[in-house]
Formats: sequence, C-alpha cells, structure tokens
Amino acid sequence: MPASLPAPQSHGIARPEKKRPMPYRASLGMALLRRASRGQLLLIDPNGVEHRFGDASAIQPSQATTPLNKAAATPALWILHDWSVFDRALSRGDVGFGECWMEGLWDSPDPTAVLRFMLQNRQALDQGIYGTWFGQWLDRLRHMLRRNSRSGSRRNIQAHYDLGNDFYQLWLDPSMTYSSALLDQGTYDLEQGQRRKYDRILDELALGPGASVLEIGCGWGGFALRARQRDLQMKCLTLSSEQLTYAQTLHQFESSRRQTNFGSAQFCLQDYRDEQARYDGIVSIEMFEAVGEAYWDSYFQKLRHCLKPGGKAVIQSITIDEQYFERYRSSTDFIQQYIFPGGMLPSAERLIALASSHGLKLYNRLSFGSDYAWTLARWHERFIEVDKQLRELGYDERFIRMWRFYLAYCEAGFAEAATDVMQFSFVRH
Repeated sequence: MPASLPAPQSHGIARPEKKRPMPYRASLGMALLRRASRGQLLLIDPNGVEHRFGDASAIQPSQATTPLNKAAATPALWILHDWSVFDRALSRGDVGFGECWMEGLWDSPDPTAVLRFMLQNRQALDQGIYGTWFGQWLDRLRHMLRRNSRSGSRRNIQAHYDLGNDFYQLWLDPSMTYSSALLDQGTYDLEQGQRRKYDRILDELALGPGASVLEIGCGWGGFALRARQRDLQMKCLTLSSEQLTYAQTLHQFESSRRQTNFGSAQFCLQDYRDEQARYDGIVSIEMFEAVGEAYWDSYFQKLRHCLKPGGKAVIQSITIDEQYFERYRSSTDFIQQYIFPGGMLPSAERLIALASSHGLKLYNRLSFGSDYAWTLARWHERFIEVDKQLRELGYDERFIRMWRFYLAYCEAGFAEAATDVMQFSFVRH
C-alpha cells in the first residue's frame, strides 16, 4: 500500500483574492492523480492549496541520482494557475497539457520532473496521457494532413530546421550536432560524446580511405567532417536550406586548412528518394523518425538500392517500446503536433523486420537512451541560459515555452524508458 501523505495545506505562494471552486473535470483529474503510486508530486492549485500525490516510499531503483538520471530528492512541483488544464489534458492528452504550458496556465521549476511523474504512473493516468477518443481523432487528423510526401517532407523539415542557424548555435554544442551524444562511462562532456557517437558509426562501417558514403539527413555537416578525417568520400542530403548553407561554408573552410587525406563532401538539397547512385556505406542519424510510417517501406527500398552488395548501413533512430506502439500509432502526441509534423517513431522490432524484408541483415545494435536523457538535459539547461538572446532574435514567450516543453518531454521519455535511441548496423545480403 502507498505510504500515507500529508493532508493538503496552504502553500507559501500568494492565494487569489477570491477562491475559485474546483470544476467537475478538474475533480476527475485529481481523482486520477490519487491513483498514482510511484514517485512524488506536489500540486499547488489555483487557490494556493497544496495537494500531494504518489508514494514517498515508492521511489524506484532506476531513479537513483546519477549524472545520467537526475532524480530529485523532493517531489516534482506542479503549479496550476488555471483549472482548465485538467479539462484540456483529459480531452487531448499530452497535446493539451503541452499547450497549457505554452500558454502559461501551469508552471514548474522542473517540468521534466512533472512529466516523469506522469510517465511513472502512465497506467493510472491513462486518460490524462492519451486523452479522449474525440480529442485524439482531431489531433490525429491534423497529423495525417502533414504526411511526408516529397512536398510535405520539405515543408515539414523546413518548419523545424529553417528556424535559423543562429537559433541552434545558441544552445547546441560547437559541432552543431542535433542528436544524442554517446557517453563514455565516467566522462560527461557533450562535444566529446558527439564525437564518440560519430566514431562508433564510422567504426561500424569499417571502410577504408576513398570509400563512398551516403548520408541521409546530414544536419549541419558534423558527421561528414568526422568522416572526412578518415578520407571518406561523402554525399550528404538535406531538405533544409539553412543547414545546406552552413554545412557548405564549414566544409569549404575546413578544406582550405587541410590539404591531404581529408576526403571530400558534396552537400545537396535533395530528397533521399531521388538518389540513384551506389555507395559502400550509408549513414542516417535520427532522420528515420521524420520519414513517416507510410514511407518506411520505400525508405528501406532506397537503402537497398543505394548500397553496393556487401555494403553496410548504420541507422541511428529514436524508438518507442513495442508494447506502446499500437496505441502511439493510433493517436498523436505533442512532438508530432508542434515539433516534427509528419513524423513517427518505430519500435526496434519493426525497424529490424522492415530492413530484413528488404535484404538488409542486422549485424549489431546499441541502445543508449539514458545518454539521450543526459544530452537533452544539457540542451535544456543551455536553452534556459540563452533566454535573453533568444528573445533578442525575435522568438516570443510562447515559442520559447514550446521548445522548453519539447526538451523536457523528450528527456522524461528517455529517463523513464518510454523511448530509447539505438544504432542499428545492417549489411546488404
């Protein structure tokens, strides 16, 4: 049985002059929270009254405090400014909950901790996470209208990556790498972790000098720069004109500094479906999530076509636990609505099965989701630090809060193993 928790009491924040009665939908939400049996949550309601949920004695071993898992010793603090948060969360799940954060209807000094509490108790809070069938249907319809056809892919990618290089430079590490770092045990350095991730991918390909490599979704050119140090010949695809300009400028500068044994890189504003050449290796780092389920089959068809016989491909992808996949597939979430329109996470099992059906044999894989939780925490910390600079660039309060929720939402997912990140190594039969 959960340990008994202190009764609600007044809190140190200012109370409203007139008490606002709890609406029926809010009472339903509070009833759901009372089912929670893991972790701890301190809720301050719109009347300044505190409510405690969860079980102080039920902290799981996985929540031990380490640099990779920053479990707090105190309860997650959720400050509710408006009762309507419950109605919108119950109707539209995490989409509604995230929109309420964006609008300032609730706050927390650590939104990641609040989201982790929700995930720890996902079975008890099922409706609050997924929403009603009607709310899901509306959000799913919006998501389906943004499918990743050729024109849709460019539009969806530009919506995220063409925010401006100045935006990403403020909070990414100097290598401009926007994917999970791979940490060395005992060494917690973001830039070093990104290099280690790149090096492992190159080691998996095991290609000699002069070999050809296709990179699908090249970002700002960080991986290609590392690959060129091994004298590889890179062709790098992106749908973002901002990334293209940055990567070309970076590589032109680096080429002027290094004269020999530095490979080459060609950057193209091109859809991967239009590529026809054959390569010794293919790399795709956290691009598969943006493909969309309707195009997964054609993605692996293209990989097989572009790989020479015996060629290798390394795909780094975020994955969702297979047990949650069907529910996830039939709904939509905050990320799909606001951050990566048209995207879809695979489960590891489905990704491997699809690759196998197209003649790509798995020969190795690596899971490092806890490293992504750490990476996201570093990004979020930096994002908060550069708040003033973000506003000077013209980004408003709603946009900044949206991105903070996105980073916290993702960190919580990896910290609670609802999502994972994996490197899959394939060889063409």
